[in-house]
Amino acid sequence: MSCNHLSFKDSQSCAGCRTSGKTIMKTEQLENRLSIYDFMKIQDTFMKSPGLNGTAVMTREMFTEQMAAAVGHSTKEEFGELFDKVDLTRSGFIDWDKMTSFMLLSFYEKDERMNSTVIPQWKNLRLLSPDHKDTIQNITYLKGSSCYLTASRNGLLGVWGENLKLQRTLQITTEDVKLKDLWVTTVVLLANVSKIAVAFTSKEICFYDLNSKQGFSCQYRLCGLQGTVLCMDYWYNPHDGNEAILTFGDISGQVQAISFTTALISLFERPASSPEGEEATVTISWQELVSGYHKCCYTLKHKLHYKDWVKQVAYSSSLDAFISSTTSNINTLVLAWREKLKPHLTTTSFNIARGVNAFDFHSRLNLIATAGINHRVCLWNPYVTSKPAGVLQGHSATIIAVQFITERKQLFSFSKDKVLRIWDIQHQLCIQRVAGSFPKSLEFQSTLYFNEAHGRLFISFNNQLMVLEMKQETNRRVTSHREAVTCVLYNSVFKQVISSDIGSTVTFWLIDTGQKIKQFTGCHGDAEISTMALDASETRLLTGSTDGTVKVWDFSGHCHHKLSIGRDRAVDISQILVLKETILITGWDRIITVFRLSNMTQFLVQPAEWKGGVQHQDDILCAAFSPPHTLVTGSFGGEIVIWDNSTESVYLKLHLDLQKSLKSKSDTQYLQQQLSSQRMSSKRCTISAADFYDPDAECNNTITRLFFLEDRNNISVTGGANLVSCGGAGYVRFWSTVKNRLIGEFEAHGGVGSIIMTIDKMCQYLITGDLIGYVKIWNIQDYCLSPNESKVTEPPLLIRSFQPHNDHVTYLETCERNGCLLILTSSADCSVALSDISGTTIGIFGQEEHWRIENTPIVLKDERKQEESMSQMEKDEVEKEKTASVLEEESLPSSVEAAVLFLHDKEESVCMTSPWENTILGKKYKESNIQKGKKHKLFHVKNMGNSTGIFRSLNIGTLEEVVEMNRPDFVLNPNKYFGEKTEERCSGSVMLPTLSETLKAVFDEKSLFPKEILEREQKARQLNKQICSGGKIKTHKKQTKLKEK
Repeated sequence: MSCNHLSFKDSQSCAGCRTSGKTIMKTEQLENRLSIYDFMKIQDTFMKSPGLNGTAVMTREMFTEQMAAAVGHSTKEEFGELFDKVDLTRSGFIDWDKMTSFMLLSFYEKDERMNSTVIPQWKNLRLLSPDHKDTIQNITYLKGSSCYLTASRNGLLGVWGENLKLQRTLQITTEDVKLKDLWVTTVVLLANVSKIAVAFTSKEICFYDLNSKQGFSCQYRLCGLQGTVLCMDYWYNPHDGNEAILTFGDISGQVQAISFTTALISLFERPASSPEGEEATVTISWQELVSGYHKCCYTLKHKLHYKDWVKQVAYSSSLDAFISSTTSNINTLVLAWREKLKPHLTTTSFNIARGVNAFDFHSRLNLIATAGINHRVCLWNPYVTSKPAGVLQGHSATIIAVQFITERKQLFSFSKDKVLRIWDIQHQLCIQRVAGSFPKSLEFQSTLYFNEAHGRLFISFNNQLMVLEMKQETNRRVTSHREAVTCVLYNSVFKQVISSDIGSTVTFWLIDTGQKIKQFTGCHGDAEISTMALDASETRLLTGSTDGTVKVWDFSGHCHHKLSIGRDRAVDISQILVLKETILITGWDRIITVFRLSNMTQFLVQPAEWKGGVQHQDDILCAAFSPPHTLVTGSFGGEIVIWDNSTESVYLKLHLDLQKSLKSKSDTQYLQQQLSSQRMSSKRCTISAADFYDPDAECNNTITRLFFLEDRNNISVTGGANLVSCGGAGYVRFWSTVKNRLIGEFEAHGGVGSIIMTIDKMCQYLITGDLIGYVKIWNIQDYCLSPNESKVTEPPLLIRSFQPHNDHVTYLETCERNGCLLILTSSADCSVALSDISGTTIGIFGQEEHWRIENTPIVLKDERKQEESMSQMEKDEVEKEKTASVLEEESLPSSVEAAVLFLHDKEESVCMTSPWENTILGKKYKESNIQKGKKHKLFHVKNMGNSTGIFRSLNIGTLEEVVEMNRPDFVLNPNKYFGEKTEERCSGSVMLPTLSETLKAVFDEKSLFPKEILEREQKARQLNKQICSGGKIKTHKKQTKLKEK
C-alpha cells in the first residue's frame, strides 16, 4: 500500500494511505461530547433506577428517556445509539458497571489512536557545514554535554552544539597506523563513563576519554581481534552504572561481547608494569579477556553467521539477548539469549529472503523492524521465527535504514532511492513520504540517526550531513518549567517574577516582557521546592524544600544560610514567614519552627525553641501575620490559632461547628486528587474510602490559606471581618478576631475540593483558584464590614471566572505595575500565567513572543488615608453627597471599570448647595472624589465579556392585584385647579427670596475659611477677569477692522 508522492517543502499526511474518497464531515459522537458533570448526572440517574438482583439496571427505553432528560443537550436517538454500543451482548439491559467499562475502553482506544496517528510536520531540510572530507560513519548525541558527535572514515570527529553549529574538530590517531592509512569503521559512545570506543580496519578497538585534561587521549587499546570490526553497540544499566556491555560484530561473522562488572571504576585492569599517568595507553590482548585474566569483565560470543559480514549488532536488556543481522538469506537475523550463571548463549535465527541491511527493536511493542534488501520492512515478534507479524510495503528500492519513533509508535525507513517513509505501526500504513530534496549523487553511503528528544533526524550522504527538524505541534501548550510549578513570587525592587518547581529549579522572569533572565537548578538537589518567600528588603530569597531545609539565597545564586528544620530528615514545609526579628516556618509535626535572625551567623543554622509548644491537632498548612505582633496559623483539621508573636503564646482559637457548617456532597468527589496533588502529610494519604464519600470528612474544613484584611479601618469598633481563610470544600470564610466568631462564608468553587486564594494589598479583591485550573476574582471591598445577627452566606460580587491553566492552581500572587493590578498564577501544568484584574490573560512566562506592559498613568492607591487627613467638616460634606445620591435605575456595565464610572457619574449628577463646592479646594476634592473606587486600572477593557445581570438572583413572582383607588378631585376636575390662573402665574417672573433672608445666621466667609485660601481665590478671580477683558478687547478690534474694510 503506497502513498502519494510528497516533496519535502509541502510534506503533509498521506491521506491516500488511510482513506480513499471524499472527506466526510461527521458530528462528534455522544460519548466524546459528555463532560465529567454529565457523567455525574448519568451516575445519579442509574442509582435512582429500579434494581435487578440488587443491581441498578435500565432498559433501552428507560435509558433514552431518562438520560435525555437528565443531560439535556443530546437527543434520544443519540442515547439509543450509545445504549446499543454498551449492550454488546444484546441482553436488553445495561448497568453502571457496563457503562463505565465501555467508556474507559473507548477512551483508551481513542488515546492510543491519537498517539499513533499524529503525523510529523517538518521544517526545511538543512545541510550542515561540510567539514568532513571522508564518509561519515556514525552520528550520536552526547547527553551530558548537550552536543552531537560525528565520526568520519579518516578519523575526524566533529562536535556540534545544540544550535547545530560546529564547535570544534578532533583527529583520532593510533600508535601503529599512520594517519594516511587510518580507516575508522565504527564509533560508539560509552555514556556512563564519558568515553568513546573507535574500531579500525587494523583489527583493534581504542577507548578515548572525553573528559581528559591532557586532550583527546587513548586510555585503552584492545588488539588481537580475529576480524575487522564493522559495527558496535553499548548498553549500561541506568540503576547500576558498573554493569555495562559492549557488543561488536566483524567481517568473519562473529558476534562478540564484553560484559563489564566495574565500569565506573575501571573498564580493564591496568597491569603493574604499565606506565602511570593519563596519557599512558594500556594495551590489552583479546586473548587476555577470553582467558579471564581481567577480573572486571568477561566475554561472550557466537559464530552463527558463519563468514557473512555482520552489518549491525545490539543488546536488548528487556530480552536479555544480543541481536545481529547480515545480508545473507540464511541466519539473517540472530537472537543470542543469555543464560544465568552460564558463559554460553542460546541462539534463535530468522531467515529473510535476500537479507537485511539494518534493524531496530521497540521494547514496548516487543517488535523488531528489519530493513530488507527486497524493498520490504518486516516486523518480527522475537519469539516467532516462522513469519513476520507485519510487512510494510511501498519502497521501490533497497531499504538501508530503519528506526522507531518510540513515543508515537511510528517507524522511519530510508531506501537507496533517497525516499524517506514514516509508517503507522498499529495500522501498518504509510502516513508520510518525503522525497525530492536530498542530494542527487548516484553512489552514496548513508547513516540515519534520530534524536527523539529534540525531534531531529540526521541523514548522512557520504561526507555531507543533513538534518530534518520536526515542527512543534500547534496544539502544544506553552510551559514555563519542565516540571510542575509549586510557587510564584513578585519582587517589586527588581521588577521580577520568581517561580519554582518540583524539580528544585528556580527561574527569574521580567514582568514587563515575560523574558527569562536566569535560572538556578538543583537548589535542593533532587528534592521538591514546596514554598518560597522574600525578606523585607526583597534582596534575599528563601526556598523551602521537602528535604527538611530552608536556604537563603541572594540574586546572584549564592546560598548564605541553610536552615535545618527536619534535622536531617525529609519533612513537609508549607509556608515561610520572614518577620522583623525571626523567621517562622510551618508545616511539620504540628509545631512552628522559629529561627532568630540574631543567631544566623553561621552557614548551617539550627532552630530555636518556640515557647508556645504544640497547639494544633494536625499539620500546620498556612500562617499570616498582622503588625505589631498578631500571628495566626491554620491546620489541616480546620483549627485557627491566634498567637501573640512577642510572647509566643496563644490567646485565641477559632474553629467551625462541624454540625452546623455548610457542606456540599459533591466537594468530596475530588478529595483523592487533592490529596495526591498537594503533597500533604501522611495522615491525609491514608484516608479511608468511607471518608472519601463522607460529606462530614475532616478534609472539608482544611485551612490552606490565611490573610489579614489589614487595610480595613475601625474593625475593632465595628466588629467586622478582619481575617479570611479558605481551603477544603471550596469555601471562603470571613472571621472577626475581635468578636471571636465567624462573620460570613460562601462557596467560591463548588464540587472541586480544596482551593487556594490571595488578596490584594488594598483588600479590595479576593482571587481564588481550584484543582481544575479555574481562577475567580471577587470584589470584597464592602463584604462583611459589620457583623449581623446571623452568618452571611451570600457571596460577594463575582467580577470574573476564567481558566488560565489545565491543572490545579498551586499559587496565587498579586502585584501592581504601572497602575495596573496584575495576577500571577502557577499550576501543576508546568506554567506560570500573568493576567489583569479583569481576567484577561496577558501571557504565559516561557512563550516565544514577549509582551509589553504599556506605560499607564498611576491612579490614586489609598484614598482612605487622604480622607483621614481631611477635616471632619469635609468628611461630613462628602457623606451628604453620598446620601443624596439615589440610583433610581441601574443597568449592568460590561466591565468593572464601566461600573465604577457609572456610579460616579450618578454621584456627580446630584446637585448639592454647599459653600464648600464653590471654593477652589472644594472643586479639586470633588474632582478627586470622582475617581473614588477606581484603585486599579484595568489592563484590557476591550477584551472583557459582559458580566452577569444584577437582578439574576432575585425571585420574580406574580404581581399582586392593585386595589382600586378613588381619584383625587384635581384629576377629575383639572379646569378647576389648572386654568387661566396657571397661565397668569407662569407669565410673571418668579421672585425668589434672597440668600440673606433665608439664612438663620449671618454668613461670614472670612470666619469660615483660612486667609490663604481666600487670597488665592481672589487672585484667581482677578486673573480670570483680566483674561476675559483681554479677549473682549481683541474681539472688538477684529470687528472694527472688518467694518473699515
